[in-house]
Amino acid sequence: MKSRTLPRFWKQFDALPAAVQRRAHRAYHLWRSNPLARSLYFKSVSDSELIYSVRIGMGYRALGLVEGDTIYWYFIGE
Repeated sequence: MKSRTLPRFWKQFDALPAAVQRRAHRAYHLWRSNPLARSLYFKSVSDSELIYSVRIGMGYRALGLVEGDTIYWYFIGE
């Protein structure tokens, strides 16, 4: 699966504490190598749309919308 980010994702990312940003980078690399890694809790969060969530850390998640073979990350935060 390809991965892309939307501009608002980076605005939200830049507003996160540095420690959460580091966890987000680690989670992304883990997701790229193994999207089904149990620690990520990568899962569908909508019955009507292909929206997926991945755990960044306690209280933080990233959300992405799947279109074809690409996931568009559009939210990261609490």
